[in-house]
Amino acid sequence: MIACGFNLFLIPHRLLSGGVSGLAMLVGYFTPFNISLLYLLFNVPLLVAGWFQLGRRFIVMSILSVGATTWLMALIPTTTVASDMLLASVFGGVLVGVGAGVSFRVGGSSGGFDILGSIITRYRDFPIGNVLVGMNALVILAAAYFDNNWNLALASMVSIYVSGRVVDLIHISHIKVTVYIVTTRTDELLKQLLVLQRGVTKIKTEGAYSHIERDMLMTVTTRYELAELKRIIKNSDPQAFVNIVETVGVMGSFRKR
Repeated sequence: MIACGFNLFLIPHRLLSGGVSGLAMLVGYFTPFNISLLYLLFNVPLLVAGWFQLGRRFIVMSILSVGATTWLMALIPTTTVASDMLLASVFGGVLVGVGAGVSFRVGGSSGGFDILGSIITRYRDFPIGNVLVGMNALVILAAAYFDNNWNLALASMVSIYVSGRVVDLIHISHIKVTVYIVTTRTDELLKQLLVLQRGVTKIKTEGAYSHIERDMLMTVTTRYELAELKRIIKNSDPQAFVNIVETVGVMGSFRKR
């Protein structure tokens, strides 16, 4: 989806997507270098930095995303799908945002400033899309300066804004949820849940109808980490009763990851 957003909507109109991909496009527009190759090369140092800050699994998934995007950019022909520049910026931004958001949801990123954004949101509880929009604005200002065309720069801003909003709709790591798990396999679940480095509270419960005593585990996590939590519950106790409630706010020691 990212490769389609680039080759079918943004690049034909010389628009930028922002971040490292925007830098690759900017250099590619004014030099004979291939944009897909520049996209790969510019991502390498950020992937190396992310390896030490964000963990091995995150970066491995990001490398897969960057590699697949680079390969598909080389395969998909650069063709003008939308003749209107504004429409191209909007739909290109949607495609890039969906691709980046899905990459985040499965535990990786689409590389570039996504990695920088993930490092920042690890220590500050900001919506990651807003962080990316702020950093990408710098690339747009550079494009306006070198190309001397504010129409392209403004249309690129629209694309980046749309992409950032779509990422937030899909990624939603800043949204907290409280998970209640009623289980008979407490020890097995706790062994895996505590690896996630989230606090877990154990509460003794009794079924009103069956009068069977069970444990209820309560934990607060993010929507981003919820997929991993569901996987653990399904593997450890498929019969567990799980109630997931969106959390308005959290006070106290809640680790921002």
